[in-house]
Amino acid sequence: MAEFPSENWVKEYMEKLNGSKAYEDAGKTWEGDILFVVQKDDTHPKDEYVYLDLYHGKCRSARYIDSGDNLPKTEFKYIGKYSNWVKLLDKQIDPIQGILTGKFKLDGPMMKIMRYTKAAKEMVNTASTVGR
Repeated sequence: MAEFPSENWVKEYMEKLNGSKAYEDAGKTWEGDILFVVQKDDTHPKDEYVYLDLYHGKCRSARYIDSGDNLPKTEFKYIGKYSNWVKLLDKQIDPIQGILTGKFKLDGPMMKIMRYTKAAKEMVNTASTVGR
């Protein structure tokens, strides 16, 4: 299994996301990119990033970014400490509840995200099959 976050994890995640009929259905009208911001904490030594270009239920591109220099401008940023990402991948935290409880922060139009809660959950379901 690929370690989260890493180049291999992102590659495997993109493949699995593009193979997920459930995500394709849930995100069929979604257009927009997102940056997962994995913040350092006492269990993880540095900030890391995962960029996803999502369009109509598919991931057109994805990449792992190991530095905060020259980050792409995205419509959304989903930001949380590494330990909370681990809980998310283990399905101990729901992606929307994570925002509402302050474990994650969302930069971007909240109303758009709220229309796609099923797609967000399918993204987490898929991510949980990749590993950490």
